[in-house]
Amino acid sequence: MNRNRINELISVYRDGLLEDVLPFWTAHGVDSQHGGFLTALDREGRVIDTDKAVWQQGRFTWLLTELYHRVEARDEWLRLAQHGADFLDAHCFDPADGRMWFLLTRDGRPLRKRRYAFSESFAAVAYAGLARITGRPEDAEKARRAFRRFVDHSENPQNVEPKFTDVRPTRSLAVPMITIVTAQQLRAAIGLEDAEHWIDRSIESIRRHHIKPDLQCVMETVGSDGEVLDHFDGRTLNPGHAIEGAWFILNEGKLRGDQELIRVGCQMLDWMWQRGWDARHGGILYFTDLKGLPVQEYWHDMKFWWPQNETIIACLLAYQLTGDPKYAEWHTQIHDWTHAHFPDAQHGEWFGYLHRDGTLSSTAKGNYWKGPFHIPRMQLECWKTLEAL
Repeated sequence: MNRNRINELISVYRDGLLEDVLPFWTAHGVDSQHGGFLTALDREGRVIDTDKAVWQQGRFTWLLTELYHRVEARDEWLRLAQHGADFLDAHCFDPADGRMWFLLTRDGRPLRKRRYAFSESFAAVAYAGLARITGRPEDAEKARRAFRRFVDHSENPQNVEPKFTDVRPTRSLAVPMITIVTAQQLRAAIGLEDAEHWIDRSIESIRRHHIKPDLQCVMETVGSDGEVLDHFDGRTLNPGHAIEGAWFILNEGKLRGDQELIRVGCQMLDWMWQRGWDARHGGILYFTDLKGLPVQEYWHDMKFWWPQNETIIACLLAYQLTGDPKYAEWHTQIHDWTHAHFPDAQHGEWFGYLHRDGTLSSTAKGNYWKGPFHIPRMQLECWKTLEAL
């Protein structure tokens, strides 16, 4: 990781963000007629479905505020962030119970609500990012209120119709890891008063229930007391998700100067790299099985865009914090493989879905799940980490 390599990588991430990925979404994804953002786009940026995923409304709004705060105070970015927040305000909350929808029609009529509350977590960071720019107390209050809904929903699942019976209760890695990063964002943007309470509590939950030193593994789904469930769901590992959680913890260790948190994050990364890296074809697999048995999900061996993004961040951050050349080598492996297969040199932005060998599975550039979030967040984080190096 010499100076020439660092400068080369800064250009790749910075220019990829500002000259490729972001312009694709601002050119094709902004709905000037009904508000908010359209994310179901084909290879060339043409709209292939007009329904709007609420996750992406919050995520793109947040990204725009981050760019305004960390890169440059561009009027366009603030205008588009407000455009997204206005759509959240007008259409994304159910007035009957205050919870957020998951999917809307183009003009904002509700289609679906999920049993989980991740829409609220993404709205929280969007409002907080806007509050940091505008200084408006009402934006900060919206962020706090959305965060409270998110954590209250997670803490009180009895208030939501269950998806499963109570025969085999489980807990998921997703809730504590998203709580960590959401609280981190609100702490930085609006000084959320109890952010560290939620961060500490969530890290402790991951360490107690999901990190398994005897198995050298981070479990995605465990029993209510952290026990391993020897069934399809219990054995299914999501390496990219666990690695994403690892860099959230690494980042907290960096902010606090806490070597123990850095050790935990590195351990998570080490174990899940070994379980997720495809030694045959390269890249991070979507799912693997704890015991090496067949996985239930048929897309288990595909290469999705976001696990690669999160692994790129985690390896670079681990290298910054430890200086261990192993992480620089891993970063080179995942960076080079990802950039050789996902970016679309002809029409811009990245493909999202590849077969195991890296060949293209779908030409879609966006849908309900893929939008302007994982790729530009990775580019921004890596750009700024490299500048610090």
